[in-house]
Amino acid sequence: MRYFELEPGAVIPEHHHEWEHEIFILQGKLIITEGTEERVVESGTAVFIKPNAPHSYKNIGDTKVLMLCVIPYLKL
Repeated sequence: MRYFELEPGAVIPEHHHEWEHEIFILQGKLIITEGTEERVVESGTAVFIKPNAPHSYKNIGDTKVLMLCVIPYLKL
């Protein structure tokens, strides 16, 4: 599990992972882009990101975004 804080206007550039993950928005409003799809999400929303899907985040609100990112346990 990871915790992120994004200031207003902040961006996490497009990237991808081999694993799925879930994002839980605790505070704020942002755009999540996954491939060519854009979603506006706010506090209280959960989002599923598919494995290998290119995705990015942008805080479009006036307050800091607080979010949790949960990734599955990978067995080696």
